Amino acid sequence: MRLDTRFLFLNAGHAVDHLMMLVFPTAAVFMAAEMGSSYGELLVLSTAGFIAFGACSLPAGWLADRWSREGMIALFFVGIGAAGVVTGFADGRMQIAAGLLAIGVFAAIYHPVGIAMVSQGGGTVGRRLGVNGVWGNMGVAAAPLLAAFLCNAYGWRTAFVVPGLLSMAIGGFWVLHCRSVAGRAATEAGTAARKAKALPSDQWKRILAIVFFATAVGGFIFNATTIALPKIFDERVMALTEGASRAGGLIALVFAAAAFTQVAVGHLIDRYSIRLVFLLLTLGDVLVFLVAAEATGSVMLGVSLAMMMLVFGQIPITDTLVARNTPEHWRARAYSVKYVLSFAVASTVVPAISRLHDVSAGDGFATLFLICAACAGAIAVAVAFLPAPRRAAAVAAGE
Repeated sequence: MRLDTRFLFLNAGHAVDHLMMLVFPTAAVFMAAEMGSSYGELLVLSTAGFIAFGACSLPAGWLADRWSREGMIALFFVGIGAAGVVTGFADGRMQIAAGLLAIGVFAAIYHPVGIAMVSQGGGTVGRRLGVNGVWGNMGVAAAPLLAAFLCNAYGWRTAFVVPGLLSMAIGGFWVLHCRSVAGRAATEAGTAARKAKALPSDQWKRILAIVFFATAVGGFIFNATTIALPKIFDERVMALTEGASRAGGLIALVFAAAAFTQVAVGHLIDRYSIRLVFLLLTLGDVLVFLVAAEATGSVMLGVSLAMMMLVFGQIPITDTLVARNTPEHWRARAYSVKYVLSFAVASTVVPAISRLHDVSAGDGFATLFLICAACAGAIAVAVAFLPAPRRAAAVAAGE
């Protein structure tokens, strides 16, 4: 029960993290008409926020390992919530950009710190990361649904204020939990695990090099699909501004259904070759992106589901590889490097989408999907060089 309560808070944090980062891409569709700007002109305001989402992961991981992982999670909940509320009251482009930057700074805390806490303890790491990944992608799924509803019913400002206040409330409950008997016991167990200083696997440098490459390139794919999907639906499936509730619901359904792929993948990689599962997913990505380049209507809807299932399914794989091949006492820092690389590359997505959408004479999203197909192909080549899977006993010892 103690671990379940802690796990629930960490899962909620993952949902909040992605929800807050992806409110703006949907809100921008509505803000464009009100502010007399194009979608591309507004979307670019979030560039600094996405850069901070990656760049600030490194100091967040370092602080967590040196100071307190629990304290950093508390800072995450309260900070990102307050930044969301401030953004909701922003007046003008510069203030909106500053608010989005603050959201990105605090959002950077969760992945290196929260994922390190979830992977702690060995055992079925793939399953735990898969479940945690579902919660994260529930945040991704809720973002367009909640933002479209709030923007349509109450105005775009409430799309930031409402989830911001919710995050601050969860942060308060997290602090109370950490001060409880159960919370103190879990904190002491984590501290003891970090002091154990277990050695990494023999091939950890090779494995982490491949993981870092895959997550850097994969970061472009993940952000390209999650950020662009609301506008893709707006142009290729149905107009968001004409049917906000229905379109937002379909987008949320795609994200939510695809998210559960992570549970299945987590189950598979705990039992079978992680290299084989990873390779099959990346090759599937290549095929689906090629089809998506020309898809429209109901075909685009079906392809979007397949695309997001493959993209989301890869998330627990790289996190599990890090957990199995790095010692506990510097795992948060290993995750921070991983996410710095991932989000640094991902930060190029916003200006890329903006430029392709506003400048391309044809369908800019077709070009974007072809770029994603090439990225997936590069990841597949890298994954093929992963070493043969280790014995179960060796895996358990490394964790």
